[in-house]
Amino acid sequence: MKKIIYISVLSLLVFSCGEKSKVNIDETLESNDLTKIKESRDIVHSEYEKLGADLARLDAAIDSLNPNKKLPLVQSLTIKDTAFTHFIEIQGNVDTKQNIIIYPEMSGVLLKLNVKTGQKVSKGQILATIDDGGIGSQVAQAKAQLSLAQTTFERQKRLWDQKIGSEMQFLEAQTNLESQKKVVAQLQSQQGKTIIKAPFSGTIDEVMTERGKVVSPGQDLFRIVSLNDMYVSATVPESYLEQVKLGAVVNVYLQSIGKTYKGKVRQVGNFINPSNRSFGIEVALPNPENLLRPNQVAILKIEDYTNKSSVLVPENIIQQKAGGRLVVYTVEKKEGKKELVAIENEVKTGYTSGAYVEIKSGLKVGDTVITEGAKAVEDGTEVKVIK
Repeated sequence: MKKIIYISVLSLLVFSCGEKSKVNIDETLESNDLTKIKESRDIVHSEYEKLGADLARLDAAIDSLNPNKKLPLVQSLTIKDTAFTHFIEIQGNVDTKQNIIIYPEMSGVLLKLNVKTGQKVSKGQILATIDDGGIGSQVAQAKAQLSLAQTTFERQKRLWDQKIGSEMQFLEAQTNLESQKKVVAQLQSQQGKTIIKAPFSGTIDEVMTERGKVVSPGQDLFRIVSLNDMYVSATVPESYLEQVKLGAVVNVYLQSIGKTYKGKVRQVGNFINPSNRSFGIEVALPNPENLLRPNQVAILKIEDYTNKSSVLVPENIIQQKAGGRLVVYTVEKKEGKKELVAIENEVKTGYTSGAYVEIKSGLKVGDTVITEGAKAVEDGTEVKVIK
C-alpha cells in the first residue's frame, strides 16, 4: 500500500512540472508483472532525481537574486608575521640557602638573650650566652700553666743552645709546652660554645626559647633567615633535559604577589629520579623588593623554542573534522560571487603558547581567518564580515 502511495505522489510531482510521465502507474500495477514494475520504478526514480536537481537550481537562483537574503555574520583577523616563543611551564618552590635553625652545642643555663623576633643581625653578632659551668676558671688556670711551660721551655732552650744540661730536659720542656697549648685550645673551644653567634647576616625570624632556661644540644633556639640569596628549586621531566641548560633565562611568576622575575638556571641535577623520570634544577632569583619568602609557590617558564617569523592563530578557531583533520576557515573574494566566501583550509599545528597556536602549514601571512562564526559556515558559504 505504501509503495502505491509513494509512486502516486511521484506521478503528481512529475505532472506538476508540466511533463507527463512516460509510465502509466495504474496499468503497470495491474499487470502484476514484476519485471515491468521494476522498469517503471527506475523510470520514475530517474524523473524524481531530475526534479530534485531542477529544484536545487531554482533555489540557488532565488538565493542569488534575492536582495533580502541573510548571510552568516562572521568576524575576521588578518594573519601577520609574528615572532613566537614557546616556554616549558614547571611548578617550583622559592627557597634560600640561608634559612637555618640555630641550636646550642653544650648544655647549660641561658644567661643572656640578646635578640628578639624580627631583629636584623650581622654575621658574628652574639645572639645569646650560656653559663659555662666553670670553664672560664679552667681556661685561666690552663693559661697560667701555659705561661710557666713557655718560660721553662725558653730557659731550657737557652741552656741547650749553650750545650748545658741534658737533651732529655730540653725535650721534656718542649713536650710540656705543646701539651699545655693543646689544653688551653681545647678549653677555649669549649668556652666558645657557650657564646652563640649569628652564622650570617639576616633577620631573626623566630625566637624559640627564653632567658634563664636550661638548654641542651639539638634544642631549637632561633630561626635566622636571609633573603639576599633566593632561588627556586624545581623538578623537570627527563624529556626536557636537552632544553634546560646552565645559564638559561627563566621567567618566574609568583601568584601570591602577582609579579614575574627573571632568573637564571644556576644548577642542573646530574641524577635522573627513577620514580618519576625527572631531574632537579635551581634558578637564582633577584629579590630587590624583599617580597620573596621561602616556600612560596612559583611557576617557571623556560624558553625551549623560538621562531622569529611564524604564523599564529587563536587556538579556539581551529576545528577538528572527521578523520582528525584540523581546519581553519578563511574568507576570500571569489570570481562570480558578490559576497566574500568562506574557504576551508586544512592545517598542521606546532607549539601552543597561551591562547595562540603556531601553524606549520595550511595558512600564510596575509590570509584573513574567521575568528567568530566559523562553526556556522561550510566550505564555499557566502558570508558577511562585521567588525
